[in-house]
Amino acid sequence: MNVKNIFNASNTLSFVRLLLVIPAWIAFNNFDEIFYRYSVAGIGIIAAITDILDGYLARKLNQITEFGKIIDPLADKVLIAFVVINLFLLNEMPDYYFYMIVGRDLLILLGGIIVTKMIGKVLPSDYLGKATVLAVSFVLLTILLNVSRESLLYLFLYYVSIILIFASLTNYLIKAYRVVATSKKI
Repeated sequence: MNVKNIFNASNTLSFVRLLLVIPAWIAFNNFDEIFYRYSVAGIGIIAAITDILDGYLARKLNQITEFGKIIDPLADKVLIAFVVINLFLLNEMPDYYFYMIVGRDLLILLGGIIVTKMIGKVLPSDYLGKATVLAVSFVLLTILLNVSRESLLYLFLYYVSIILIFASLTNYLIKAYRVVATSKKI
């Protein structure tokens, strides 16, 4: 990896998304004030925009790099984990939902490390994984915006995210198994 590949436009956007943890941290320290609660929601929206934009730029400008395959999902996971942990500590989400999100991400992270050591490459994110992050992000956004937990919007997003959490984890495990099995045959 050379510096040019690391500091391209798409990777820089991922790095900026990673740095959004800092203003989110400040906002969570004052979370009881509505302005800061909405600030975290705004930070989440900015993160979503940079995530979409960095993926677009990586494909459009042919800037897909091994570093980008690491920093992009890392930025997503760090920011979402930070928000999820804080909402959990503030009793803003059910315990089991917290454990599902964190458990999925930990399994994918550990699995990714193992697969990378075995085949020497990083497994890229796929659309199901991105859809899961998006669905969980929408649930977090509804929580941050104080949307009623009984509303149809919240319930729809919540149950779709749960289905996607399990589907994307299963998909990742199958994909990892196939890649490892295929690489051993070579």
